[in-house]
Amino acid sequence: MKTKILLASLVLSIGTLSAQNYQVPVSEKNEPMMKGKFQPTWESLGNYQVPEWFRNAKFGIWAHWGPQCVEGSGDWMARSMYMEGSREYKYHVEHYGHPSEVGFKDILPLFKAEKWDPDKLVELYKKIGAQYFFAMGNHHDNMDLWDSKYQPWNSMNMGPKRDVLAEWEKAARKNGLPFGISFHADRAWQFYEVAQRYDRHGDKIGVPYDGTLTKADGKGKWWEGYDPQDLYAQNHPMSYGSWSNDMLGRQWDWGNGAVLPTEDYCTNFYNRTMDAINRYNPELIYFDTTVLPFYPFSDTGLKLAAHFYNHYMATHKGKLNAVVFGKKLDEAQRKSMVWDVERGAPDKILPHPWQCCSCIGNWHYNTSFYEQDRYKSAATVIKLLVDIVSKNGNMLLSVPMRADGTIDDKEEKILNNLAEWMSVNKEGIIDTYPCNKFGEGPIADSAIPMKDQGFNESTYAQATAEEKRFTQTDKYLYVTALAWPDDAQISIKSLSLNNDLLANKVKTIELLGYGKVSFSQTDKELSVKLPEKPVNKIAPVLKIRK
Repeated sequence: MKTKILLASLVLSIGTLSAQNYQVPVSEKNEPMMKGKFQPTWESLGNYQVPEWFRNAKFGIWAHWGPQCVEGSGDWMARSMYMEGSREYKYHVEHYGHPSEVGFKDILPLFKAEKWDPDKLVELYKKIGAQYFFAMGNHHDNMDLWDSKYQPWNSMNMGPKRDVLAEWEKAARKNGLPFGISFHADRAWQFYEVAQRYDRHGDKIGVPYDGTLTKADGKGKWWEGYDPQDLYAQNHPMSYGSWSNDMLGRQWDWGNGAVLPTEDYCTNFYNRTMDAINRYNPELIYFDTTVLPFYPFSDTGLKLAAHFYNHYMATHKGKLNAVVFGKKLDEAQRKSMVWDVERGAPDKILPHPWQCCSCIGNWHYNTSFYEQDRYKSAATVIKLLVDIVSKNGNMLLSVPMRADGTIDDKEEKILNNLAEWMSVNKEGIIDTYPCNKFGEGPIADSAIPMKDQGFNESTYAQATAEEKRFTQTDKYLYVTALAWPDDAQISIKSLSLNNDLLANKVKTIELLGYGKVSFSQTDKELSVKLPEKPVNKIAPVLKIRK
């Protein structure tokens, strides 16, 4: 029996396990799962249908914002600051102190959000065409960004001393945008193992970092009364090979010697997520993990998904307009929730709606991206968006925010450029659906494999005017060239005479933002003449009546 349990913790797809066989079952003592249509099984969740509004939305904005933005050193700084010799470690030691004395817990009070205006930001996001809005509830750093019942290290008790989720939700509702919350804190168990380390060089060799401090150690400190283990969760052995900085990636699916979380830890994450769902009634929840939290060794994620669907229906007169996102889903799991692809896209049209989550910079604010002009341009964002939509996907775009709650001037310029393009051309994006062919061009005609949960967007970002993507409504076919051609000519082989995209011969073509343009249609191609001067700064969109 012990052998079978061990194997269960290492295998990735154990969808047939019954609830009583989960190695780490979650407790519902404090937060009972709402009963209803859905049960916490793949068979039951497979009855889910993606809501029409999400299919049509195509574009959302994400405020991936929290205390890891304080130092401006980019994503995962709360982990990297404990990696001796890393860029983030050196920056932290120089500007804040040694991690044995000043750990990430001591960064939390510096996350003050003193210039944060959620209404103004969400209004801007809606202006650029966002159809839904996501806020981050917690990240791997394990701080809850709301008045959390189950996590004392939260944004009401320290830092901003504001209920961040409540204010984001109010701003989203005010602007008529569906509201989403992303949850990442299930990974703190692994993420913070580096905080159990110590320096192996220099004058502090062997001095432990602050990852194993306890409540008793806080006497006389600013954090007196708080237990660091509620934040770091490191009262457990380190996983196999934990001193190797790349081991976390190899253990992301809880295999390869990862020490599994306890029932108390899983239940705490479950309770916190339930608290946020019940309090803020989001339309969307996103889990930054393989499939669902603690899957496959715990029923935590399945119960959260079932509760979310049932709770939404109970509070919306039986309608289910809610969406759960997970990564690295198999074909069966994609019937139960929406597949999220990180910084990438499949190279074909998918039968079920999916989402790409991407960012114009690092996930957490990185000053070097500003200083070195490394943000994605508006043109790059549109290339990715159009490609994603042509394959039945949505794009969730993160715009990194500084710790004070603002975006910088370069980001604002990018967003204004997006708004300018979208104001004219979004009819080729929003409320469209895929054609029987997503596009043509050198990239479209190539196999573009994904790595892990995505990470192939750099290929699509290189698209030229040779790349065309197709979307449609009941009345129109839209063709977007992913850049302006130098010769003001677009040739579309897929729209030659007797093509399989249009039943009828092309009669008129309109260039959005300009008007009718001349063309010729032969057995080889549809050739379209554009105006000599581009009518926008990013990409032309052709509108063809079916």
